[in-house]
Amino acid sequence: MKTSNRGNLALLCVVALMLASVLLFLYLKSSSNQTTTYAESRDLIGRIKQLNAQWETEILKARIAISHNYDPLVTPLTEITNLWERFDTMESSHGRNDSPVWRASHDAYLTAMQEKTRLVEQFKSHNAVLRNSLAFLPTAEDDIQEQLARLADEDKLQLQNIATDTYDLLLSSLEFAQVTSDDKAADILLGLNKMGVNKQRLPEQFHSPIDILSNHISLILREQPVVNRLLENIEAVPVAERLDDITDLLNTDQQRTDAVDQRYHFYMLLFSVLLVLLLVYLAIHLMRSFTVINRVNKALQTANDDLELRVEERTRELKDTQSELLDTARQAGMAEIATNVLHNVGNVLNSVNISADLVSRKLRGSKAQGLGKAMQLINDHPDDLGTFLTEDAKGKLLPGYLNQLVDAIALEQQSMTEELAQLTKSVDHIKDIVATQQSYAGANSLMEPLHISELLEDALRMNSGALTRHHVQVIKEYSDVPQVMGDKHRLLLILINLISNAKYAMSDLSNRPRQMTLGVKIVEDKTLQVSVKDDGEGIAEENMTRIFAHGFTTRKEGHGFGLHSCALAAIEMNGHLTAHSDGPGKGAMFTLQIPLKAVPEEA
Repeated sequence: MKTSNRGNLALLCVVALMLASVLLFLYLKSSSNQTTTYAESRDLIGRIKQLNAQWETEILKARIAISHNYDPLVTPLTEITNLWERFDTMESSHGRNDSPVWRASHDAYLTAMQEKTRLVEQFKSHNAVLRNSLAFLPTAEDDIQEQLARLADEDKLQLQNIATDTYDLLLSSLEFAQVTSDDKAADILLGLNKMGVNKQRLPEQFHSPIDILSNHISLILREQPVVNRLLENIEAVPVAERLDDITDLLNTDQQRTDAVDQRYHFYMLLFSVLLVLLLVYLAIHLMRSFTVINRVNKALQTANDDLELRVEERTRELKDTQSELLDTARQAGMAEIATNVLHNVGNVLNSVNISADLVSRKLRGSKAQGLGKAMQLINDHPDDLGTFLTEDAKGKLLPGYLNQLVDAIALEQQSMTEELAQLTKSVDHIKDIVATQQSYAGANSLMEPLHISELLEDALRMNSGALTRHHVQVIKEYSDVPQVMGDKHRLLLILINLISNAKYAMSDLSNRPRQMTLGVKIVEDKTLQVSVKDDGEGIAEENMTRIFAHGFTTRKEGHGFGLHSCALAAIEMNGHLTAHSDGPGKGAMFTLQIPLKAVPEEA
């Protein structure tokens, strides 16, 4: 019975879903905002008709010389083109342009616009020439009158009739430009012929002005009928009629669409009633099932409460485990920091041991022992010291010996002072290594002005003993790098480790000289790059991804802490440390890149 009810309910849900889909389809078909589209299309056609009328008005203004600016003859055409493109896009989006009737109307309009545009371009050309000649007529007449004014009075009386004829011809030309007729054209031709005959009776200075005037009047006589004919042809182009045809098609199409929408609305009403009845039945069925749902919900709530209790118990267990893991991780981190400190301090202690050994050997072989022997000779002759120094063979040599001893002791003192300074630097660096490792928890690094080349020299001095024992030749490729701001002790830590590793990489090299190349340069004006290259055992490809991992090393006596700490120090300076090798036996190059920071002016 339950299975049958479930099947009936599923069937009713499918029917409801189908009814809803049909309603959605009918809604989309009936609410396709066709009415708004037709209104917008008719509005665009109306604006095009207004611009077309404005265009013709501007053409008439240019014809009667109200406006000498031809921009109004171009602007309406541009706006009409833009409006038509919008209209054509709207019609294409609704598929009307696929209709042969629509396509014929569109093509007819475009043909009319092309013809009208062609005629307007011809009108602009001919009218410009005509307006120019009409505007120049008064100037040409003034030139002739100026020549008459220069004649003697008795000559003026003789030429008075010629001047009058010329003026009448000018007026006839201007009148012809306003009212064009064959009679007026014949009168102008007669006047031109008469003026040509009269020109022969005039002095030479009248010939050029009269020729100019005749040329302009002839041009007016030729161009004015052309301009008038073009105006008639422009007016005859049926652009407005084609736009009216398109408007009629829009109205007819809208009526047909409205009729279809009314059918859709009827179907929507019918299917809506059916869907409402079905939903009412489903609501009654769901209300009957509400009691069952409440009973199931209570059972689920009970099960949920039990589950929450078990989750809380498991969460407490996880928290306890997490605390143990945190303690273990903290201890591991402390052990890693201690290991890094011991490794870096061990590198510097090599330099400390070398400096201390040199000072010790110089003290054992100090020239100061000779000073005791000289004083013993002086003490042996307290009563005859003067005679001893001037007459005895040993006494005569004693002052020169003391002078040489003073110079030797001074050189010896300077050498030991330099070694003690290097020893002090190494001890200070050990302290700074410890302080730096303590600051890994988040303290900012100390930035100070430094010369990177001097820092490299310090790193070489701290490794000088080992480099000498292994017969390593150091090649320095230092570019001209200005003083920069940097973390001196982190940089020194990295350089000491890289130089030491390069030395160890060449320890088994016997078939060629052991050569290490140190490079310093600025990359792209924003990055300081320091490189350490060796010709040693190289790095296998499978080790390239693990070279900076904590605890990884290829040396039997190594610990794998040096490069790991160097990589961390580079990251703390917002830089990075990379390694490159062409393979085993082909050497390796480690490159440190950190952002270049210039020394402030006050520094």
